[in-house]
Amino acid sequence: MKKLQKYKCAFCGHIYDPQIGDEKSGIPPGTPFENLPDNWRCPGCGAQKEYFNPVN
Repeated sequence: MKKLQKYKCAFCGHIYDPQIGDEKSGIPPGTPFENLPDNWRCPGCGAQKEYFNPVN
């Protein structure tokens, strides 16, 4: 199984981990960052998706 890419918020440092998803926003585990809705916001600070960067 392909490992899903994690993404980090440039403002607050929140890590979106696709293995976990975002329960508060109704995003189930296994959802790749690319498949998040366009209106999804960082649960830590409310930043838009465009402010997240891939984590190496």
